[in-house]
Amino acid sequence: MSEISDRYRRLSAGFADRIAAVGADQWTSASPCEGWSARDLVGHVVGTQAMFLGLVQREMPEGPRVEDDPAAAWAHASRVVQADLDDPDRATFAFTSFFGDTTFEAAIDRFLNFDLVVHSWDLARATGGDEHIDPADAERVTAGVAAFGDSIRSPQACGPEIAVAPDADLTTRMLALVGRKA
Repeated sequence: MSEISDRYRRLSAGFADRIAAVGADQWTSASPCEGWSARDLVGHVVGTQAMFLGLVQREMPEGPRVEDDPAAAWAHASRVVQADLDDPDRATFAFTSFFGDTTFEAAIDRFLNFDLVVHSWDLARATGGDEHIDPADAERVTAGVAAFGDSIRSPQACGPEIAVAPDADLTTRMLALVGRKA
């Protein structure tokens, strides 16, 4: 297993914890992502796992639907991606992406691990859950924003950066970079 595989495992477990904390009456709560409910947010995260498998000519096996059981749908999707990350041949499978030549695990780290940090916070914010972000993850997302350049502001990505006080803490600054108010 690699550092990336371990990071995905940790972040996906954190997302699962936030899903488990959502009350039955909270799935329609508005998320910080405009137009998305808490359930829509989980649906997006589940869907991106399948999208990334598709980049390496793999398909997400049929599993539980977010509409029926968000926790089971996430467990299924993350388990499939984790298995590929834990397989050295699949993890290092090379392909050409929008950002150039990469490997499956590098793409997962760049995009999905980024998404898991941000969307774990989004889900917690929508439902009154645990909004804590590990400082190392906040630093990695902050660096990721810079690496994405202007593409981070494209539709269905991050909103405009929000101004914060110069002495704002790391998490507040990171969230502002991705268009969220702490």
